[in-house]
Amino acid sequence: MAIHLTKESKILVQGMTGGEGMKHTRRMLAAGTDVVGGVNPRKAGRTVDFDDRAVPVFGSVAEGMAETGADVTVVFVPPAFAKAAVTEAADAGIGLAVVITEGIPVHDTVAFTTHAAHRGTRVIGPNCPGLITPGQANAGIIPADIAKPGRIGLVSKSGTLTYQLMYELRDTGFSTCVGIGGDPVVGTTHIDCLAAFQDDPDTELIVLIGEIGGDAEERAAAYIRDHVTKPVVGYIAGFTAPEGKTMGHAGAIVSGSTGTARAKQEALEAVGVRVGDTPTRTARLAQAVLDGGG
Repeated sequence: MAIHLTKESKILVQGMTGGEGMKHTRRMLAAGTDVVGGVNPRKAGRTVDFDDRAVPVFGSVAEGMAETGADVTVVFVPPAFAKAAVTEAADAGIGLAVVITEGIPVHDTVAFTTHAAHRGTRVIGPNCPGLITPGQANAGIIPADIAKPGRIGLVSKSGTLTYQLMYELRDTGFSTCVGIGGDPVVGTTHIDCLAAFQDDPDTELIVLIGEIGGDAEERAAAYIRDHVTKPVVGYIAGFTAPEGKTMGHAGAIVSGSTGTARAKQEALEAVGVRVGDTPTRTARLAQAVLDGGG
């Protein structure tokens, strides 16, 4: 099995005809993903050729869903149009919206994630690499060639660290890898993915990657204590980050003692999560746990 994305998923790409949309649609198709259409009101009715496949362009998400049965959309539109794009997708009843776009104003994100939740649409992102179920489907920008199917479920704030841990554990493999995004507000949290991996029979171990800023990892630790019986291995980025300076992601900022890497590590370790001090050591911890030596 997998979480949120399987080989049966049918994917629309909002912004498919733009530069990034074109590039990553081609990569998704090459990974075996069933991309069934793009969405661009100005280019509706056309088709776009990707190697050996012609993908139709629809005028709206609702039209694309009606014509293809799509249940996932990947959003590559510019920040100014992201709120409208996700709102449109949610109003059409899409099940999952993966928002790759970075630089979206926080008030727009609050608006569209709230709207989507009321409509029953799960949002992953924004400012995220998406998610991949190796060997089945890839929705976003995660390189498909660094992972194979396996027993680890990965949830990460950081796109780069998603790729790093996937590479480090490439010989073991993953059930699903989810990059939830590093903005202050995201549609899917660590806790959401922990719950899904806990219920997934093919996930034996969970790797959780966090970073400085906010309290998401502390809340995840409390959830693990109360609800997760599978082993969890963690990594927190940002131990050397200076106080008061944003590091990489908009949400990665430390104020006083709040949101520090050390506090997050301590919260996780207090509930039995083994936390590595580098990505490589984190991968070794995960492998040791799977091998029965952790």
